[in-house]
Amino acid sequence: QVQLVESGGGLVQAGGSLRLSCAASGRTFSRYTMGWFRQAPGKEREFVFAISWSGSSTSYSPSVLGRFTISRDNAKNTVYLQMNSLKPEDTAVYYCAAAPGLLPPRSKYEYWGQGTQVTVSS
Repeated sequence: QVQLVESGGGLVQAGGSLRLSCAASGRTFSRYTMGWFRQAPGKEREFVFAISWSGSSTSYSPSVLGRFTISRDNAKNTVYLQMNSLKPEDTAVYYCAAAPGLLPPRSKYEYWGQGTQVTVSS
């Protein structure tokens, strides 16, 4: 069992930065791929970024290429999403999730956090 709690969301102007954190409970955190997803009002939840259990492999949405980075600290059971050059279209609720295996498809994510709101003003 893994419980996830996101933090770090907020209101920021376009071009600004935020760092989201996702704290996990459970002794097996280091065995999971960790992912970030987001859901804007009226839209489906979409994949943003994921990182393998070792941190050596990542996958990302082209929409965040060059602006967002992901990292994890297995000693702290925490995964981070650094978001730079934010755009109004990045406005969404951001969720972290955990899945077994190496960068699996979305359907394999078993555990989800409650989400944190990110609002980017123009």
